[in-house]
Amino acid sequence: MTSQALIRPIDRTAPLRALWLLAVATVLVVVQAFSVQAKGAPESFADLADKVSPAVVNITTSTVVASVGGQGPIVPEGSPFEEFFRDFLDQNPPGGSPRPRARRSQALGSGFVISEDGYIVTNNHVIDGADEIEIEFFSGKRLDAKVVGVDKNTDIALLKVNADKPLAHVSFGDSDKMRVGDWVMAMGNPLGQGFSVSAGIVSARNRALSGSYDDFLQTDAAINRGNSGGPLFNMDGEVVGVNTAILSPNGGSIGIGFSMASNVVSKVVSQLQKYGETRRGWLGVRIQDVTPDVAEAMGLDSTKGALVTDVPEGPALAAGIKAGDVILSYDGAEVADTRDLVRRVGDSDVGSVVRMVVYRNGKTETLMVTLGRREEAEGAVPASARPDAIVEGEELGMDLTPLTDALRSDLGLDSSVEGLVVRNVAEGSEAADKGIAKGDVIAEAGQQKVQTLKDLQDRIAEAKDAGRKSLLLLVRRNGEPRFVALSVG
Repeated sequence: MTSQALIRPIDRTAPLRALWLLAVATVLVVVQAFSVQAKGAPESFADLADKVSPAVVNITTSTVVASVGGQGPIVPEGSPFEEFFRDFLDQNPPGGSPRPRARRSQALGSGFVISEDGYIVTNNHVIDGADEIEIEFFSGKRLDAKVVGVDKNTDIALLKVNADKPLAHVSFGDSDKMRVGDWVMAMGNPLGQGFSVSAGIVSARNRALSGSYDDFLQTDAAINRGNSGGPLFNMDGEVVGVNTAILSPNGGSIGIGFSMASNVVSKVVSQLQKYGETRRGWLGVRIQDVTPDVAEAMGLDSTKGALVTDVPEGPALAAGIKAGDVILSYDGAEVADTRDLVRRVGDSDVGSVVRMVVYRNGKTETLMVTLGRREEAEGAVPASARPDAIVEGEELGMDLTPLTDALRSDLGLDSSVEGLVVRNVAEGSEAADKGIAKGDVIAEAGQQKVQTLKDLQDRIAEAKDAGRKSLLLLVRRNGEPRFVALSVG
């Protein structure tokens, strides 16, 4: 075989084919990227603004405020202003008592029409305390509005106007489908400047500010004073939020706005429209989140669920729920934390029967609860026996003594409250770090009542024997209970 037999012919078209394939792949990538960009970033919001503008309204409220006039202004005799102020001086004679005068205070906000027969949604704080409410439509037409109902928990109000023809209106979208990064458009009456549009994206979801039922979409669309109560639209022209609050050091927009999610608002509005008030489900428990140390003390594998700290008279007590139970499941779905449970119970129908799974003494139990109505709920403190032995001492960094009638009187406690009173907490101790303070009452240890120091010592010994690193304490302060886990090792 000669050396020539080892030579292979060179394919001079191979580099060209490779370049062609690379070019095709690049074009496909560019096309796909352009498609995504075209979907997420519209060239203009003009068509959307034209579509929804007729349903967005400006709201002007008027309130009569009583004020007391002071001494009249001092005007030099013969001054050209003397006659001008004469009436004022007559109303407030020198040396006489100032006469009360009434003045009218105005406030501005936004809203949106949700039905052709004139129902309008806004924030409660926009119309709170108003004597008169005037609605200005995009066309310039003005109508007086009446309050149908309000919900202070979510800061939502429902108004009604009587129009001579069907009104343009918008519908609620599904806020749960909104993703961080989705485009949104806000519309309203910022700083009283009239109808105005701003656009941005959803910056975050499931934000909570201060309410039990908070579920805000955070957006960087410009929201200012006067935008309150206005709609936040998705790109289909559906309302996915009600613009409610901003985070700002100067009162103006810095790109951190909060809109109450439409899935919360729509339920509230439906009840206000039907009943003129909200009717939320009520379970009747006090709860707290499960922390890692609490989970370890109870033998739980995770911090999911809601830990029951107290069970006053109500649906939960009737169903057999006890303090120390951890609610793991509600109506067939896992409970993430206390906020999750509160919202889901509130969304449930009054009188409905709900299946709940609780963790108790190392195992799970299933209970059926018939929900009451939160608005009618009244709290109660469960009664219990009083301790007999009076033994003082120190444990877990706390100076403790059993409750006596004298201590109950000094601390302003009900006669039914029992446990060990914290007389002092060692500086730098774990108890101090976790917020236990003088005057607190240790009501339970290891999910068992404690009446004497020996009861607590027995619970500590049991925890150590079981190989636990911490002991769960039920601590009451001013009648409010919470669980705290302290190390016993």
